[in-house]
Amino acid sequence: MSETTAWWRDAVIYQLYPRSFMDSNNDGIGDLNGIISKLDYLNDGTETSLGIDAIWLNPVYPSPQYDFGYDIINHCDIDPQYGTMEDFERLLKEAHSRGIRIIMDYVPSVTSHLNPWFLESRSSRTNPKRDWYIWKETKGRGIYPNNWMGFFGGRAWEWDNKTQSYYYHNSLPEQPDLNWRNPEVEKAMLDVVRFWFEKGVDGFRIDVLNYAYKDRYLRSNPLCIGRRPYEMQRHIHDKDLPEAYGLAGKLRAVAEEYGDRMLVAEIFSPDVDFACGFLGDDNDGVHMVFNFSFMNAGFSAPRLRDEILKSENTFGLKGWPAYFLSNHDHIRHITRFEKGGFASEKAFVSAALILTLRGTPFIYMGEEIGMKEGRLKRHEIMDPPGRRYWPFFKGRDGARTPMQWNGAENSGFSSTKPWLRVNPDYAHLNVEFQSVNPDSLLNHYRKLIRLRKDHAALRCGSLKMLDSHPDVLAYMREGESENLAVCLNFSNEVRTVAIKGFESRKAVRIFSYPYISAPETSCSRITVPPYGVMIIAV
Repeated sequence: MSETTAWWRDAVIYQLYPRSFMDSNNDGIGDLNGIISKLDYLNDGTETSLGIDAIWLNPVYPSPQYDFGYDIINHCDIDPQYGTMEDFERLLKEAHSRGIRIIMDYVPSVTSHLNPWFLESRSSRTNPKRDWYIWKETKGRGIYPNNWMGFFGGRAWEWDNKTQSYYYHNSLPEQPDLNWRNPEVEKAMLDVVRFWFEKGVDGFRIDVLNYAYKDRYLRSNPLCIGRRPYEMQRHIHDKDLPEAYGLAGKLRAVAEEYGDRMLVAEIFSPDVDFACGFLGDDNDGVHMVFNFSFMNAGFSAPRLRDEILKSENTFGLKGWPAYFLSNHDHIRHITRFEKGGFASEKAFVSAALILTLRGTPFIYMGEEIGMKEGRLKRHEIMDPPGRRYWPFFKGRDGARTPMQWNGAENSGFSSTKPWLRVNPDYAHLNVEFQSVNPDSLLNHYRKLIRLRKDHAALRCGSLKMLDSHPDVLAYMREGESENLAVCLNFSNEVRTVAIKGFESRKAVRIFSYPYISAPETSCSRITVPPYGVMIIAV
């Protein structure tokens, strides 16, 4: 298949946190049948649906839920709280019948401490699976193998009384890290990918791929200045090792066995050049890498301009960019952009930004209706880092509160108490309420997604930045048969843009927010309202 026609380049991908999307059996936890019941909302082929092309599911594998699915007991099954394998197969069938692809979460670096692999590994020092994990004998308890700290807090080494040894865990003690230097581990984990591709899954989002390999000599990290113990080290020996590039290539080779499949990697690093390396040199790495630097740029036209240009000169030259503003691990962007007011207006501009850039947009469940970060009390926090570091860090639960479907109790997510409390603003901020309002954020997303589908220049055209006022982010999307100018006003004042080289031409307005009825304007003076969006056919 040609890279230029790959489905994931044209797709709008919807990240769905299964635990919080829709509860079908009234146990307070979202499930696979709940997702099936809402597929028509996501895409039923009509203009009343959101119109997305693929769903990325956070983990639904069997798990004791210490880290809510990222601690996996069995990589090749479905957790009973989400349903059965038959339910998953029905989800695949129903989604594919609507033109919706399914992307699963792949967690290469850790398992659950209850995974049979680890139970064998810790059973004795001579067990055949002992080397499937990272063990180190020292002179006794309290004498650690090195200075490595865990990302979720505390030492990254846990003492095992039975075998009188330490095992390594970057996250929770209940999440031991796999030893990818063991060929048997590599084979077993690559076979996991094959298992789901055989089922018909269309791709994988790969969790923290840059954390897969650790220094073979377990050398201590050099120290540096930081706010908390983990940040007081330069993590050059416990992550970001060059061997991880090779793993990207091996995963790509498996995907190529099945043809029309996609891999997108989470490389949790601010170094764009380093992250870009996971794309490989000759289309032999993952297909896309999430751009965290873009996500962290804030609501600032100059900063976003810089990050987009940086992305074009790295991901854009070597592969294909992947953009997102919110996900399950970070404060929702609607809340992040509240500073200075006008949060609702900023949400409209943000939607137009992510859906008109050159690259694949990822929309996080609920952002299409403007869901805000959940305000949970301390006793309601479920996320382990939030429980440990409150009030300095309140955890990730705020980004994972239940989807707000309607104004009924629990916002239509469940008829019983949900696993996390629904945001109190659900009475007026929900899908049902916004669906009937033509000027709502939800309908803004629907229109923009359809505009993207209707105009090849927005899906696959080149991107060229335009000179503009510092408050305006303006760029041209140039296609084979049309040129579209996108002008986004990041201020509360009217701004104007002139498209150099096209001043004498008329331009046809194909989209505006707020809505402007006059269809034509001049390329020499495009007027953009406060927090406005203008998309012009030149």
